[in-house]
Amino acid sequence: MNKYSVDKIASDFLREIADKSRLLRKEKKYSQQQLAKRANVSLGSYKRFERTGQISFESLLNIAFVLGRLDDFDNLFKIDDSAEIIKLFQALKDKK
Repeated sequence: MNKYSVDKIASDFLREIADKSRLLRKEKKYSQQQLAKRANVSLGSYKRFERTGQISFESLLNIAFVLGRLDDFDNLFKIDDSAEIIKLFQALKDKK
């Protein structure tokens, strides 16, 4: 978190994701080199990711795939369909 707010900023999320990735990598007993190779990411990019959280989104998805966590991205920017469902039921009710 930045020093002026209790809200997380983008760099906080990046750092947390990198930390979690490191833990998952170690759980799977992969070296940085092994994970980078499996994810088709350069070793330098992967090391920078673990150190700073900076990485391309495509590389992050590749890493998530190797770590078995790609499904975690399914809820990213999830759209709430409940309003559309309510409209559909209302339209059906109005037809009666």
